[in-house]
Amino acid sequence: MTVVVGLHLGSDSARALALGPDGEVVARAYAPYPGAVGWPAGHADPAGWLAGVTAALESVLAELPSDRPCAAISLGGQSPTTVPANGGLAVTYRHPAGATGTPAEQHAAQLSVLSDESGGGIEPLQVYDWLSARLGAERVQSRWPGDPELPGYGPVVTTGVAIGRTDGSHGLPAGIPLVAGAQDAYLAFWAGALDRPGRGMDPGGRTGGMAVVVPEDVRLPGMYALTSALSGLDILGGPVSGHGLMLEWLRTITGCGIPELIDLAATVPAGADGVLVLPYLEGARAPRWNRQLRAEIVGLGSDAGRPQLARAVLEATAYGLAHVAEGLAAGGFTLTTLVTAGNPARSPLWNLIKASVLEVPVEVPEETDLAAYGSALSAGAGVGWWPGPGQCATHAWPRPTVTVVDPEPQQAYHEGYQRFLELGSASESRK
Repeated sequence: MTVVVGLHLGSDSARALALGPDGEVVARAYAPYPGAVGWPAGHADPAGWLAGVTAALESVLAELPSDRPCAAISLGGQSPTTVPANGGLAVTYRHPAGATGTPAEQHAAQLSVLSDESGGGIEPLQVYDWLSARLGAERVQSRWPGDPELPGYGPVVTTGVAIGRTDGSHGLPAGIPLVAGAQDAYLAFWAGALDRPGRGMDPGGRTGGMAVVVPEDVRLPGMYALTSALSGLDILGGPVSGHGLMLEWLRTITGCGIPELIDLAATVPAGADGVLVLPYLEGARAPRWNRQLRAEIVGLGSDAGRPQLARAVLEATAYGLAHVAEGLAAGGFTLTTLVTAGNPARSPLWNLIKASVLEVPVEVPEETDLAAYGSALSAGAGVGWWPGPGQCATHAWPRPTVTVVDPEPQQAYHEGYQRFLELGSASESRK
C-alpha cells in the first residue's frame, strides 16, 4: 500500500507528513531553514527554503516502511510570497508591500518590489511553485479553485493536479509525481473539514486568523473570500496580526520557553489580573486593516510579571478572533464551531481560552499541522485517491481525529473583549 506526502513550507521550518489512503499519518519530519536568522526583514533566501524542504522530504521518505512507497508529493505553504525564478531574494508575506490588500494584490505589490530591486526583468513564481520546479515540476502557478490568475506567474494549474515528477535532484528519488499545492491556510481549511455553514477555523501559525463557511457567492466588506473545498460553499474571514509572533516576542524578552510561558499563564485567572495586550507587532490586519498600528500592553502594575503577560497574550489572540467573528455575525454569518490548528492547538489552555471567549466548542485535531495534512490531501487527489477541491458537494476526504473543548464563558472575558475593542479604536485614532 502506498502513501502520499504533503509538505508545509512554514514560517520557520518545513514540515512533511506521509498519509495513507485511510487518513493514517504514517510518518512525519521537519527541518529548519539554514541561514534564516540572517534574512533581511520581509525577504528570504530561497536556497534556505529549498534546503529545509529537501531535508524534510528526505527524512520522511526514509521513515517509510519498505512496503509503503511514496505515490505523490505536493508542496504548499506561506503565502503570498513571491520568488524571482531567475535568482535573488524572495519577498515574503511579512513584507509591508500590499499587506492590506487581497492575496492577489499582495503578489502584485511583491512583484513590483522585486522589479524595483533588480531593475526589472523578473519572472515571478509563488514560493511552493518555485520549490516544486526545483524538484522537477513544470513552471506553473498552482491556484486554488476560484482564485484569480496572477499575471506573469506561469500557466494556471488547479490544486490537486499533477505538474511533473521528481528528477532525482537534491537527494530525492526520481519519478515521484509532483502535484500542485496551495497556500497553507486554504490547505488547512480543507484538512479541517470546513464543510458546512458555521464551521470556522483559526489556522494558527505566526499570524492566526478566522475563517467561517458561508453559502456560495456571499461577500462582506473587509473580508477575504475563497471557494470551499466543497462545491456550493465559500469561506469568509481574514488574517489577524501576530498571534504566534506575539508569544515568540514574549519568549525573547523574558528568556522563557513558550511551554513555560503557557504554564505560567495557567496560574493567572481569566482577565490576566487586568493586563491586556493589543498584538499588533506588525500592524493590524482583519478587521482593522491598519498597518500603522503597533502592539501595546496596558494595565501593568508593580505586581504584574511574566504570568500576567503570558495570560494576556493568549487572551488577546482570542479577542482578535472574536473581533473578526463579530464582523461576520453582523453580516448574518454566525460561528458555531472553531477548529484550531498549528502550534497553538497543542495547548489545552489556549484552546479553552478561545472556546470561552468565542463561546463555541473548539475542535482540536490529533494532527495539528493541518496545512501539511492538506498538502497530503492534494497529493492524494493527484493520484486519484479522492476528488480535488471543488469537485464534489459532500465531504469525501479523510480528516484527523479530533477532541472537543467546550466553552467556559466568564464575565472577565466579556469585559476584556470590550476593553480590547476600545483600546484598539483609541490606538487607531492616534495614528
